[in-house]
Amino acid sequence: MPNRLAGETSPYLLQHANNPVDWFPWGEEAWARARAEDKPVLVSVGYAACHWCHVMERESFENDAIAAIQNDLVVSIKVDREERPDVDEIYMDAQQMLHGHGGWPLNVFCTPDGRPFFGGTYFPPQRRTGMPGWTDVLQGVTRAFREQREQVEQQATQLTQHLNLRVELAGEELTESPAQVRSRAAAALLQSADRTHGGFGGAPKFPQPYYLQLLVQQALDESASNRNDARRHLAHSLRRMAEGGIYDQLAGGFHRYAVDQIWLVPHFEKMLYDNALLNSLYLDGLRLADSPADADLFARIARETADYLLNELQTPDGAFYASTDADSEGVEGKYFVWTRDELHELLEPQDAEIACRRWGVDVGGNWEGNSILLAAQSPEDVARWLDLPLAEVEASLSKSREKLLTHRATRVPPATDTKIIAAWNGMAIDSLARAGAVLEEPRFTDAARRAARFILDRMRTSDGGLLRIHSAGRASVDAFVEDYAALADGMISVYEATGDESWYAEARSMIDAMIDRFWDHDGGGFFTVGRDGEQLIAQRKPVQDGATPSGNSLAARALARIYALTGEGRYADLIEAMHESFSAYLSKAPTMLGLFVSVEDWLTDHRSVALVGPADDSEIAQMRRDLWTGAPRPIVVMQRTADGTQVPQLADKPQQGGQPTAYVCQAFACSAPVHSAEDLRKILSEPLST
Repeated sequence: MPNRLAGETSPYLLQHANNPVDWFPWGEEAWARARAEDKPVLVSVGYAACHWCHVMERESFENDAIAAIQNDLVVSIKVDREERPDVDEIYMDAQQMLHGHGGWPLNVFCTPDGRPFFGGTYFPPQRRTGMPGWTDVLQGVTRAFREQREQVEQQATQLTQHLNLRVELAGEELTESPAQVRSRAAAALLQSADRTHGGFGGAPKFPQPYYLQLLVQQALDESASNRNDARRHLAHSLRRMAEGGIYDQLAGGFHRYAVDQIWLVPHFEKMLYDNALLNSLYLDGLRLADSPADADLFARIARETADYLLNELQTPDGAFYASTDADSEGVEGKYFVWTRDELHELLEPQDAEIACRRWGVDVGGNWEGNSILLAAQSPEDVARWLDLPLAEVEASLSKSREKLLTHRATRVPPATDTKIIAAWNGMAIDSLARAGAVLEEPRFTDAARRAARFILDRMRTSDGGLLRIHSAGRASVDAFVEDYAALADGMISVYEATGDESWYAEARSMIDAMIDRFWDHDGGGFFTVGRDGEQLIAQRKPVQDGATPSGNSLAARALARIYALTGEGRYADLIEAMHESFSAYLSKAPTMLGLFVSVEDWLTDHRSVALVGPADDSEIAQMRRDLWTGAPRPIVVMQRTADGTQVPQLADKPQQGGQPTAYVCQAFACSAPVHSAEDLRKILSEPLST
């Protein structure tokens, strides 16, 4: 019999709608029940693509006997962390304070007023390998709540006090320039770099795109002694990720992370935000590439990743779904793996041999008797090994890829989390707009426009406020700061890629609303929840980047870019206030604020390039092409095609003599206008003034 989650729209909550657990969605009804019955509250947080969430559901939440114990002892609330990141942030912080680590599923026990006092992640149904069973946990927590209430209340009060203290950090005087902070962060990253396999650290290994983005900026700094090291490790990391099993060698797109150090075995879920962020990173890698081989590889990965978004996550109306699951038919990775026998059954003998060598498929497999496809040998190596022309090998691989994809489509696919999340769509809009410009493929820019239009038309309130979630045909949940910031950032990229000033206007309006709703006028920085949103037991101010950039990092990037377009100092002043508020982090651990460090550096050293003239003028088109395909230096691109303009920084930059005209501005000074792409390239090749 369905429980209370049956009326929700979140695919994750609906996955639990037929559990025998008496789940409540987040809301006052659950807390009122807990107060009336004086019971502890379980806040259980997960997401639709979470493998261990599914395991715990199968083992415990679908078990009638265990569910009966849970229903008797606690009030149970199920939360989709992607729908309510504010709730997840608070209780994940509490879990980390209690145990020093976190993860999902997240299971935190609270007093009836919402204060946490005990937590954990995955628990098996019975005691196993030193872990307590779920029923043991339920009984132990309830016994402590009843028999040791004073200690429970004390623990809950102390945790809640610490949660609120973490909103603010003691400011520190930081005399370094943004470039110096970025260099210090880059040096720390390079010390932890995995020189063999790429990336940073050991298993499990995440792509960490904002760490790599810092290396992009370090590689562009001609004064940095380690710029070549940064450039080499960036390229090495991009190559190794693209060659590994973490990348879907058939359909494109990246899985969430690798469980090993060598990028071979992924955790098989695919997230919208990972692929958006990595797509942008590969575009920068392409623009920095030192060799034609790297340029070809990075362009291919960027194109395939963008195509993955369009082919597998795009909704019929143009927005993007949140993720696809790790499991299919209840088995992790089943959809994605192969055996040598399968390839020989599906392909012609020579094609099968070529495919097995290229993608590392052998008799024993490389994971649980199956093979995860990886770029084990290059097409050139396969051609040499089999003594075949390279063109024949490449044609064979192309044909085999299509056959394998056709066969894979007959398998039961992983479930898709069909939520549309504003922030993650903003990241996809940003990356697709960039992909359209860099790869010169307008279909990607068109996709970015469609997604932005969907959110603006279908995910706003009557007073113009933004909503975070669109699911099952309706929008819900007041947006958080990351939603406003990411969407504004994406719309600025659409403006830069198209020159359509309506996107600039929408972005500026979104940023001004973000400031009005989320800015902390006392301490600087942006709160997670807006002034009119639900106020939880602790007020959070997101600072540290995680799987996605923090709300404050995203907000800073949107502010920096709108400042470059408007020249209005109030936007830069907010970034300066954020710098002061976050100075302790910037001093002690700048890599934790990777995007914010990049933004401050970008703001200090950026150039604004204004192109004035008809969009279809061939010289203007070449200037735009050069700006998008040259090194990814800190540049904001503006284009004026008519007499009037909404963009303040274009207002005093007329077209001269009917010729295509370009202005390059930096640090409140502009170059003399130039009229050819060649002259624009010369100005941009000159070092930034200091």
